[in-house]
Amino acid sequence: MAIITLTTDLGIEDYYVSAVKGSILKAMKGEVTIVDITNKIKIFDIRNAAYTVKHSFENFPKGTVHIVGVDSGISTSRQAILMEYKGHFFIGADNGLFSLIYDSAPTSFYELNLDIDTNVLTFPTRDIFAKAACHIARGGTPEFIGKRIEKIATFQKPIPQTQDYFIRGSVVHIDSYGNAITNITKKLFDEIGKKRSFTIGFRNYEVKELSPTYSDVGDGIKLALFNTGGNLEIAINRGVEGYGGSASQLLGLKEDEIVTVTFNK
Repeated sequence: MAIITLTTDLGIEDYYVSAVKGSILKAMKGEVTIVDITNKIKIFDIRNAAYTVKHSFENFPKGTVHIVGVDSGISTSRQAILMEYKGHFFIGADNGLFSLIYDSAPTSFYELNLDIDTNVLTFPTRDIFAKAACHIARGGTPEFIGKRIEKIATFQKPIPQTQDYFIRGSVVHIDSYGNAITNITKKLFDEIGKKRSFTIGFRNYEVKELSPTYSDVGDGIKLALFNTGGNLEIAINRGVEGYGGSASQLLGLKEDEIVTVTFNK
């Protein structure tokens, strides 16, 4: 059965998500599995959306269609696009979001040119993205609904700066537990570190070792580890009752905060 995922900033209080799902089910005659990755992305937050999709899509079978309805407005200067990448299809607005998902060159990009059933383009996630997703999910080709293009809008990725003993990265995501996830990958850490001892610095705090899991330290203790996505993460084990760790709350860490790793020479 075809799979279509939803990642949107539509929220869950209004009818919007159900309208998108209903239009998909009607078009697919029920022969589809719809999976919510999340519909609670902060409004217009394309970096958060890209991080979420990037670290979740490969858990789905190849051929899955991913609707990314975040900052989804369409106009004469910004079109709806489809991207093929690693055997998956991604559909959304050409707002730079997709450029934050891929690490290697995607297979192809398409500018969608669907005939739609309305002249009111205030709900493109339902009226354009969902319609395109259903076409692909039924086995249709991108060429039938779009024109191949060579480039899409790009968004500058925050890239760590490195020296032979030093990495300067930044926080790129705060998850629902308040964990601060950085753009320092384990691969980069190992390449620069060469198994040397180190100090991880952020704000006025330091961590001098990596923990395998959160519970390897006591309650309320700060730690650093590499998460399942391979990124360095700053956390606190059970730091805020009813909330989780919350390095964000207790240490004041926010997106774009600088995190450094200094290796002993």
